Amino acid sequence: MSEDNYFRFSNSVLLAPMLAVLAIWTVFWVEVRFQINLNQLGIYPRTLSGLKGIVLSPFLHGSIDHLYNNTIPVAVLTSALFYFYRGISLRVLLFGLLISGLLTWLIGRPSYHIGASGIIYVLASFIFFKGIFTKYYRLVALSLGVVFIYGSMLWYMFPIKDGISWEGHLSGFIAGLALAILLKARIPEVRKFDWEKEDYNEEEDEFLQHFDEKGNFIENKQDASENEPPTLNITYHYKEKPGNSD
Repeated sequence: MSEDNYFRFSNSVLLAPMLAVLAIWTVFWVEVRFQINLNQLGIYPRTLSGLKGIVLSPFLHGSIDHLYNNTIPVAVLTSALFYFYRGISLRVLLFGLLISGLLTWLIGRPSYHIGASGIIYVLASFIFFKGIFTKYYRLVALSLGVVFIYGSMLWYMFPIKDGISWEGHLSGFIAGLALAILLKARIPEVRKFDWEKEDYNEEEDEFLQHFDEKGNFIENKQDASENEPPTLNITYHYKEKPGNSD
């Protein structure tokens, strides 16, 4: 696949993040509008009733600040996923949701774990590691961009602040790394110059024919067909001796 076809804009690049943001804001609006609390639908570790939170918890948020802090990363990272890895984007979201949720259910504290931050860590981890693994220059640049913008999230995988599900963050990070290793993504072919191709012949390159074997430029290059040495033309001029005229 060529670079032009691989890095082609599609409607999913805008549609996917818009739907994700709309979903989490709609659920929060319903809670506020009808004065209900849906936190009990989150992940409650090591209980059968808490398993439903594996699917539902990313749509639940405890406050407007919690929701706002997750909105922009969800939109940006989802858009990047669908643009650079659209062939496996849906699998990353689905498996990331299930794996990170299940890990949180296994290692989490006995409390309700809610919020889209687990998915955010899945996306950030996947995009970073996948770009490094591919060694493709554009995807590596994307990985560095993720580190530059969201590198500070690394600290929140540890219990440094009360009220934050560091277990969900750590689970998302592990899930993203696992998916970056296991899921195969098609990488575009890098454009090559003629001199980079295997069948390249230097002797047939008209540009290189203007240089000698030491790299010196040949100012007056003769055609290859001119193998004969240059000829010297001598012209004789005859002048009569004075006094010989009649």
